[in-house]
This record gives sequence, C-alpha cells and structure tokens, in this order.
Amino acid sequence: MFTTRVLTPSDGESYLQLRLQALQKNPEAFASSYEEEKEQLPDKYVTRFQANSGSVTFGVLNNGELVGVVTLVKERLIKLQHRANVVAMYVSPDYRHKGLGKKLLSEVIQEAKNIEGIEQLYLSVVSTNISAKHLYKSFHFEVYGFEKRALKVGENYYDEEHMVLYLNNV
Repeated sequence: MFTTRVLTPSDGESYLQLRLQALQKNPEAFASSYEEEKEQLPDKYVTRFQANSGSVTFGVLNNGELVGVVTLVKERLIKLQHRANVVAMYVSPDYRHKGLGKKLLSEVIQEAKNIEGIEQLYLSVVSTNISAKHLYKSFHFEVYGFEKRALKVGENYYDEEHMVLYLNNV
C-alpha cells in the first residue's frame, strides 16, 4: 500500500539511498552527479528535513520503503518570495506508471498553495523526458524557456525545458 508524507530527519538514510539510485539510473535528470554525492552522509538530509529549513520534501512509501520523492524549495530573497521551485523529483523505476509521480506532484502543489505568498512554481525537465513533461503539463505547467545543452553527462549533452505553474490560475 502506498502512502505519501512529508519526510522527517529520521528519513535521511533512506532518502540518501534513493537519491543515489536516482543519480545512477537517471544521471541526465539531475544537476548533481553520483560521483559528487556518493560520499555524502545522511546528516545532510537529516538537517534538510528539519522544520523551518526553507524546503519540504514529500516521499511516497510502499509498505515503509521510500520509492519516490519530490522537494519544494521556497525562494528566500524578498523580490522572489512569491516563487518556489520543484526539484529532485524521482520515482524508482519499479514503481513508475502507477500514479506515484502524480501523487507527489499533487502534494507539492497543495503545499505551495498553503504557503502564504507563493504564487508561482518553477521546475526544469530534460527535454527528452516525455513522461515527466506529460505529467507536468497535465498539472498546467507551461514551458517558458528552453536551455540547449543545459547538462553534460560524459560526452552527451541534454537540453532542458523550464516550466512554470501560476497558482492563481489553478
């Protein structure tokens, strides 16, 4: 049975393991690399999952096992405080096409709506990730920019589409 909840400091180790899996299986989908993060300690995420960290991470669990995540990061600068970013979205390959990405994105959008002052959500997606783009568009995210060769993994370049969701339109 799948459950979705906000991750807490006690989830640091399981988050790190899922993050490392994501960086290995889909390196083109993240700015960070496995090589950069494989030596990380769970303490990094324990701190991040504490209250008032400026971000909130949702996880979807299957019988207690973390199988998907997404993070909402609030902008801190005064002129940007009407914005937040959706980052680090990942669902383990064995659990894709089961509606878990939709469940996570729905949670993060609702969270953003509950934060006073947030009007816009931003995210970036690799242009070849058709299923993710379809998911984001189903929630009314719109492409506002295209970045050619945004990421380089080995000798391969990946383009990114930058998307926005205006919450007052939803």
